[in-house]
Amino acid sequence: MFERPRRGERAIIVHVGIGRAPDRDAREEFTSLARAAGAEVAGSLDARLSRPNPRHLVGRGKLEAIRALAADTDASLVLVDHALTPAQERNLERVLERRVVDRAGLILDIFALRARSHEGKLQVELAQLEHLSTRLVRGWTHLERQKGGIGLRGPGETQLESDRRMLGQRLRQLQSRLDRLARRRELGRRQRRRAELPTVSLVGYTNAGKSTLFNRLTDAGVPVADQLFATLDPTLRRLELPGGSGCVLADTVGFVSDLPHELVAAFHSTLEETRDARLLLHVVDCSDPARSERIAAVETVLAQIGAERLPRIQVFNKADILAEPARIETTDTGMPRRVWLSAASGEGVDLLLAAIAEFLHQDRVRGTVRLGVRQGRLRAVLYEQGQVLAERTLSGGGWELEVELDRRGYEQLQRREALAFLEPAAGERAASLI
Repeated sequence: MFERPRRGERAIIVHVGIGRAPDRDAREEFTSLARAAGAEVAGSLDARLSRPNPRHLVGRGKLEAIRALAADTDASLVLVDHALTPAQERNLERVLERRVVDRAGLILDIFALRARSHEGKLQVELAQLEHLSTRLVRGWTHLERQKGGIGLRGPGETQLESDRRMLGQRLRQLQSRLDRLARRRELGRRQRRRAELPTVSLVGYTNAGKSTLFNRLTDAGVPVADQLFATLDPTLRRLELPGGSGCVLADTVGFVSDLPHELVAAFHSTLEETRDARLLLHVVDCSDPARSERIAAVETVLAQIGAERLPRIQVFNKADILAEPARIETTDTGMPRRVWLSAASGEGVDLLLAAIAEFLHQDRVRGTVRLGVRQGRLRAVLYEQGQVLAERTLSGGGWELEVELDRRGYEQLQRREALAFLEPAAGERAASLI
């Protein structure tokens, strides 16, 4: 058996292209992933395949080239930019006598490095164990024999079976803990819905500048770094919008192409902040030559978590790099669809705030509410949940309020308090309590 270094080892990278040469942008991204995991990239080579070899992924000639490069560079790790089956990974390690990690395993390792919160660490461990469960036999064939020795002879489970059983127990334990945390997170979402605070979620490809924009908007002080997956743990802050309204802004984990499905499943409760949002701000590095592919990769992940139909505004960040002016682009109906800005300099951020406010404002009801003298509690609710634009005291007692409410909250009050429409002002909807 060969030793398996933990991290920070010298590595060679195998870029794989099926039916074509490996893409240059994909090569650069995978190299960045390797460095983000702490690897010292000692060399790389390309493998263009007509179809994957079921045994080693690559053919015999390329396999010898990989082994020679690893020996020449004294590399202890081989990183393969392609998904490997458990059998392919095991067979490659036997031939190369070095640890082999595919794209999914590399991303899982980076997530393990970046996780800081208790929930984030649990989610990463769950994803890693689910990934490991299909690869448990790798390097452990010596454990497949029965336990022996005095007092241990006879029928019994193999060591491998014991490892699998313990792994299954740990998976169930982690899932139970994450379920409890998910229920707590759902309670927070319910409280925000009762307070009629809409959630706006930042999404985008990793290293697109989401955390920089989040800090610019909220002064949250979220750690920012020019590296992939700098943010794993979601952060929520209240954001004040023009006109006196507000929302909750959520900063979430960045996406990447071919994101391991184990990670999507493990981070499901965290990604629910995105799925339940009223509006998505899709942050795009507009200076990235592969921005179209990055946008498509984000859309793929959004579809995986059931958020593909949510309304969104594209935020073209780093516009200063292209010398593009800050501006808002609108749809045929006049609604904002794209904002060009620079999160680093702050240019155009005011346009984004205006776009968010305009989008959320379209789903609000404005009108006049008349309350009796015994409805002081409801008056307090309207002040808490809506924006009171004007108020006057009625001669017979009570109040007349001009209010603006979130449509969902308005409909709830309509059901709960027998809300009925009054004659609307020109172009507006007015309401009164009977």
